[in-house]
Amino acid sequence: MKFLPSLIAPWALSRFGMLGMNERNRRYIGRYNPRSLFPLVDNKRLTRTTLSSADIPMAALIGVVDQQSQVKKIASLVEGHQGFAIKPSKGSGGKGILIVTHKDGDEWVKASGGRLTVEDLKRHISNILSGLYSLGGAADVALIESLIHQAHHFDDYTVEGVPDIRVIVCRGYPVMAMVRLSTHASDGKANLHQGAVGVGIDIATGEALAAVQHGQLLENHPDTGKHLGELVIPDWEALLVMASRCYDVTGLGYLGIDIVVDRDHGPLLLELNARPGLAIQLANNAGLLPRLRRLDKLTAADTRLPPEERVRRSREWFADESVFDKTVQPGVKLAE
Repeated sequence: MKFLPSLIAPWALSRFGMLGMNERNRRYIGRYNPRSLFPLVDNKRLTRTTLSSADIPMAALIGVVDQQSQVKKIASLVEGHQGFAIKPSKGSGGKGILIVTHKDGDEWVKASGGRLTVEDLKRHISNILSGLYSLGGAADVALIESLIHQAHHFDDYTVEGVPDIRVIVCRGYPVMAMVRLSTHASDGKANLHQGAVGVGIDIATGEALAAVQHGQLLENHPDTGKHLGELVIPDWEALLVMASRCYDVTGLGYLGIDIVVDRDHGPLLLELNARPGLAIQLANNAGLLPRLRRLDKLTAADTRLPPEERVRRSREWFADESVFDKTVQPGVKLAE
């Protein structure tokens, strides 16, 4: 794999196969994602209903708070659940998500070690209902889900949070993937803009290809010191098939699918995104355009193949033969 130059003029990005925002919006989101279907992914409550009917596994739903009068009952709602996640149904970018790992006395403890009283929980849910974290500030609903326990496979690759795997799927075919690993800098969140590490993943094998933090290539996790080139995603084929099936269920042709691997339940779908970001190209040190242009040429019959066959083809077409140790050059700055 050749590294992208440290500085690239915007007009030259396509020469390196890099997909830009304007082309993504016009050629892929605008072309393959009917706006009438956006609520399927913008509303997590609707996403859950749609995907559960197709038997796509997600974290168990503990409860829903959709009225202010229900907020005072939050303690009884989470009673018996040592850990849980509170999420705004219409939130984006991870805003408003509160992860509780366990209860200590009369307080709940976050992954970062911060402590919350019942009044803190009530205040957070009230903020969700008011639309503080929702798209456009619209009134929202709070979803309370069971806590996801990360697979032990990731124990040395992340801190204070569960890693998630982003898969870009176009016309039902997995195109590119990365895993986002939380750090102290990201406050335990798998958010690249806040300092999480993005590791590009080979579609064929589930093995690490390259890793970046703040656009900077690196070999080791900044907090644990674990060599990132040793990372291999467990249950990789099942994970890709799950991602591919989301195309059939939603009808959206250009999707970012976020999946976590639970230690007890295997791959679980976290959420869908009809406007997936472009940083995945930096994590893979490769552009999306050559792969997407191949999928642009598919026939309607190709898109109706079973997800297992679509995944088989993607793993054959988009295999990356690069070896992590030979490609990563710490300190190289990639184009943003």
